[in-house]
Amino acid sequence: MYKINDCHNVNDFRKLAKKKLPSPIFHYIDGAADDEVTYRRNTESFEKCTLIPKVLNNVDEVDIGLKILGKKIDLPFFLSPTALQRLFHYEGELAVAKAAEKFNTFFGISSLSTVSLEKIKEIKTPKIFQLYFHKDRGLTNSMIDKCKTGGIDAIALTVDTITGGNRERDLRTGFTSPPKLTLSSLLSFATSPSWSLNYIFREKFDLPFLSEYVKEGTDIKVSVSDYFSNMLDQTMNWKDAENVKKKWGGTFCLKGIMSKDDAKRAIDIGADAIMISNHGGRQLDGSASPFDQLEEIADFVSGKIDLICDGGIRRGTHMLKALSLGANACSGGRLYLYALAAGGQMGVEKSIQNLRNELLRDMKLMGCTKISQLSKKNIRFI
Repeated sequence: MYKINDCHNVNDFRKLAKKKLPSPIFHYIDGAADDEVTYRRNTESFEKCTLIPKVLNNVDEVDIGLKILGKKIDLPFFLSPTALQRLFHYEGELAVAKAAEKFNTFFGISSLSTVSLEKIKEIKTPKIFQLYFHKDRGLTNSMIDKCKTGGIDAIALTVDTITGGNRERDLRTGFTSPPKLTLSSLLSFATSPSWSLNYIFREKFDLPFLSEYVKEGTDIKVSVSDYFSNMLDQTMNWKDAENVKKKWGGTFCLKGIMSKDDAKRAIDIGADAIMISNHGGRQLDGSASPFDQLEEIADFVSGKIDLICDGGIRRGTHMLKALSLGANACSGGRLYLYALAAGGQMGVEKSIQNLRNELLRDMKLMGCTKISQLSKKNIRFI
């Protein structure tokens, strides 16, 4: 039997998650938009770049910690906010937050979280909230207000979901939130008895940030793409982003920036950070990868704003390349979601530990003892 301890990398966890989850749930995590070209490119783009190590340096003690979004964390990466986590494992966001706490890194919580802030507030790890800008401004403002009292350290306004991406795997499998039984999905749920029993008999599925206002995503079964297309405000603009920043009043990040022009606008409105991200390839297929755009944006930003490379990361060496090219930190969703599905908190901890071990080993092989020693000097493009 394939077990968590046999999972030595993100792909191992992917294989185990595929065995444990009903097909619609697995393919929701694993899938992306249209032909999934951008999804594949997000990881493949790292292979365009090679690492050039230094030798004969004392690397007995290595520190991979850094400061990002105003907080000191012990890893150069954190866990991006992702939706619907209790669909993947009954522990959901609680498991991910506790794993992040163990390693002292940022935990991301989504507007489409399945666990309330009240349950997560006491977990002592830095927290970043992913804010979706809804047509219902009262709903958007209520989320910001909850963040002010809920122990949130930073808000990331997501700007790449002005409408839902064409996620064809979800269409084929009939994925909705909450899940619904269809003739095509019934066998998949039946052959995943552990998941099905946990979903049926444990705490009722809910999206607590939404359920006080709307039924979409809680009582009404809708696709996530439909949710984005129908519920989010397609008139959102830079002034709206600036107003969100003012209402929040704390550390503010824009998630989904992919050009130096938009990076400049982010600086102009006073953002503290940007996440170079294409939503894991789940929105605009055919777009560049975050790593493709990193150098151009980093050269322009030049220390004016925190820069986070988000997406496609599967290895510690991917992070070293991004950090060398100018990112202040990295983040990702699938790098821990497969592990959550495979084994809850224990799985997420194992996935983080795997990546931490890779980073420590690879830093030594690079001849570096601190993240600040990484630079363009130690990379070449093929």
